[in-house]
Amino acid sequence: MNILNFTQAMRWMRRHKKLVIFVITMILIAILASCITGGTTGNAMLAVGMIIGGIDDGKHVVDGPLTTDLSNEGSPELLLNEIDQQIVKIRPMSTPIDQISRYAGSKHSGSMVVDYYSVDTKPTTTVLSQNVSESDVSDGDETPITVINTEDNDIFDPTDTILVQNTPGFEPDGTTESGQDLMLYVVSRDKNGVSVIAVNGPTFNNVRNCLPSIVRGIPLVRMGRAASELDVQSPQFESLPKKNRNLCQIFKMQVEQSTLQRLANKEVGWTMSDQEEAAVYDMRLGMEKSYLFGVARQLWDNTKKEYVYFTGGIWNQAGKDFCIESSTEFNASSMVDLMHDAFTGNAGSKRKILIGGSDLISRISKFDYNRVITAGQHVSKWGIDFTELRSKFGCLYLLLSEVFDEVGMSECGIVIDPEYIQKYTHIPFSTEQLNLKKSGVRNVDALVMTEASCLVLRYPNAHMRITTR
Repeated sequence: MNILNFTQAMRWMRRHKKLVIFVITMILIAILASCITGGTTGNAMLAVGMIIGGIDDGKHVVDGPLTTDLSNEGSPELLLNEIDQQIVKIRPMSTPIDQISRYAGSKHSGSMVVDYYSVDTKPTTTVLSQNVSESDVSDGDETPITVINTEDNDIFDPTDTILVQNTPGFEPDGTTESGQDLMLYVVSRDKNGVSVIAVNGPTFNNVRNCLPSIVRGIPLVRMGRAASELDVQSPQFESLPKKNRNLCQIFKMQVEQSTLQRLANKEVGWTMSDQEEAAVYDMRLGMEKSYLFGVARQLWDNTKKEYVYFTGGIWNQAGKDFCIESSTEFNASSMVDLMHDAFTGNAGSKRKILIGGSDLISRISKFDYNRVITAGQHVSKWGIDFTELRSKFGCLYLLLSEVFDEVGMSECGIVIDPEYIQKYTHIPFSTEQLNLKKSGVRNVDALVMTEASCLVLRYPNAHMRITTR
């Protein structure tokens, strides 16, 4: 281009400045759209939409198609981020264990094998394993030290105090019963037994705080430690957690619908989404049974030439048992005993869940409630409706689970503490579209759902099995 032509072009651009700016802008937009859509052959279409307001605060898309970005901008609650939000809404009453574990949240596991630690509280009660004779002392002897043996001597340390139940203590004069139980002070402990001194024992031959005769089988309760004025240290307290193991199980469910089935006219609106919901329910029901009664094993499949993992259920993880006589009538007294065992002897919470079969729930529902055991109103928690039973020990949320009926345990149940149930997930619940058409397998729309997970009870003694005999 010579100087004359260049000068003429510049003059033309100055006279048509607006047109030039418009053309340049459109070219830049076209280039940007081509980069976004990945077009390299020059045939990419310009499709940039925008959100505008409508009547009554409505939203509309103009100058382009509706995309997920525009949907999130115009209606941020329209699209669900995870399918798990839908799972918790599918028949939660039928799968309470799975439902509670999903609401409580899960921890990610980097392996199919889950190792976890649980720690128990130090036992506080035991019984006398041998008879104790009364102290043989003479006038002028010092306060006698007696060696006793229990079924669990290791729970006692020096300076502990022991309450001897059903054995009377004495007044300071040592001759009159005080109406209180006998209390002992632990001096030492060795392989021969526990050396103790009576704190409020009787007086024999002018020797105070002797030990009366005590028969074997008497309950002993470990109480607080008692130090002297110059004591600086105390016997060391040790507590070691116990290692346990569970395996994650890969749960899968696949839904298929042929292309002709999808295109055919139907009398009712039965779609792929309806099949998916039914499949999710069936999958959750199977997971519920595995979470309850599964056996933790690792099995070699000779056909597939790989290991298959099976998760262990929480039924066998519970640390306590309560047995009901099947031949006797279940009454308020039986319910008080059940509440007593469920809420005492552990550091669990005062609100627990009782899930049982139809016969157990029927027996609990038949007796007349009184001022000791009261039936409260229905309580909704974790997306489930419970019946609340209240007592002086705590509150039980009662719920029927037909899973117990299906496995032949309609008279049984389990009390779980929701604070100490933990779910581990190796593969979160997810869905994947299978393109079986393109792969040449069959002409269907296919969807597979997958989750690899397990349940553990972090504090076994806070949970209790209910059985019959």
